[in-house]
Amino acid sequence: VQLQASGGGLVQPGGSVRLSCAASGTISSVYAWGWYRQAPGKQRELVAGITSGSTTNYAGSVKGRFTVSSDNAKNTVYLQMNSLKPEDTAIYYCVLTSGVKYNYWGQGTQVTVSS
Repeated sequence: VQLQASGGGLVQPGGSVRLSCAASGTISSVYAWGWYRQAPGKQRELVAGITSGSTTNYAGSVKGRFTVSSDNAKNTVYLQMNSLKPEDTAIYYCVLTSGVKYNYWGQGTQVTVSS
């Protein structure tokens, strides 16, 4: 299974960006998707997650600004990020947790929030 993330880039404060992450390969079942981020000098942190039953959870710092969604038919997860702040600057990683609770990680996509 391979995950390919896309959609990152440079965005101004207050702007929006949508990340996508598509999984390819043989996937027996999906338990959940997640988005993590890692800023320079900081630990990787969970940003948002969504289960196969569409239950979502968010880090407190992004709640109300970010929205995670998934398209199970396309094996794709999205992260809509609005009202972006400079502190959202990080490499964003997607992760797929399979039905047997194995984690597959994407390669990461850079999001830079700066004027």
